[in-house]
Amino acid sequence: MRPAEIDLLGIGLNATDTLLIVDEFPPYAGKVPLRQELMSPGGQVATAVVTCAKLGLKTQYLGTIGDDLRGQIQRESLEGTGVDTSGLIVRKGAPNQTGFIIIDTRTGERTVLWQRVDALRLEKSDIHIEHILAARMLHIDGYDTEAAAYAAEIAQSHDIPVSLDVDTVYPDFERVLKHVDVLVASSSWPRNWTGEDDPFRALGMLQAEYGFRVASMTLGQYVSLTREGGVWEYSPAFEVHCVDTTGAGDVFHGALCYARLRSMSAQSALVFANAAAAINCTAIGARGHIPTLAEVDAFLLQASRGAIKRHASEEIEERLAEVNSLASVAKR
Repeated sequence: MRPAEIDLLGIGLNATDTLLIVDEFPPYAGKVPLRQELMSPGGQVATAVVTCAKLGLKTQYLGTIGDDLRGQIQRESLEGTGVDTSGLIVRKGAPNQTGFIIIDTRTGERTVLWQRVDALRLEKSDIHIEHILAARMLHIDGYDTEAAAYAAEIAQSHDIPVSLDVDTVYPDFERVLKHVDVLVASSSWPRNWTGEDDPFRALGMLQAEYGFRVASMTLGQYVSLTREGGVWEYSPAFEVHCVDTTGAGDVFHGALCYARLRSMSAQSALVFANAAAAINCTAIGARGHIPTLAEVDAFLLQASRGAIKRHASEEIEERLAEVNSLASVAKR
């Protein structure tokens, strides 16, 4: 087998957002002054790919963009960070996917309204097999399910690990899940897919059914939980001055892909990804402050010295100790 030409190939969504910055969210049917309006590139997979590029990896993005100004902004952002865009597909006459994101400056939290026209759908026939075979890892979101399943099947059949970012229950999604190695789900997705409220049980059920090597989920303000090799790991959030949470999850996913490609342990990978996401929250936009490797290392050094605190959940930590203890007893 020829050596991989790129580290990470991302196949999935991109978007160009309009950020609407307010002092606080308006009440229902109310109104507040608009402090600032910005146009900013984002999107789940595209931002994860940009994150890996900023961290020093060779990356490529395969997806669709519109031929409007928003599409141009997206292309310039990808190419400006060194992402290979030879797999980019321009849909003539179509507007790029867009989001209108209201950001509450008191908390950094946001509300998103988005639109993606059907002309932007990525088809199975759009997938370039040679791009997949040239990568060390494939990262997908599964929105265009048929294309995602096709890409994941090709990758897995050639021993290329597949990472999945999923936050929505899509119809017929089993055909994607059965070809995934690393699952990173939103806080609600495991419950919505399995019907199990307990995150530990839900992730365990998913891993047992689909054989994920790594099963992870984000936990909102408490950040991330993962199970690998029968062992559970929990990584609390770093406490930073949060300006905007837009893109935090996407940066987390990209940094987690980086950590996996660098063969970090499960706990080290979670801490690294949490740090990258926290840094991005200190600026406006989905790619407001995607850090370099040097910036993440400096951040983690400060954290190790106690200069940056973490927001831990005692309930999760207690449950973690319980399930790992039970797993240890079961192995004896």
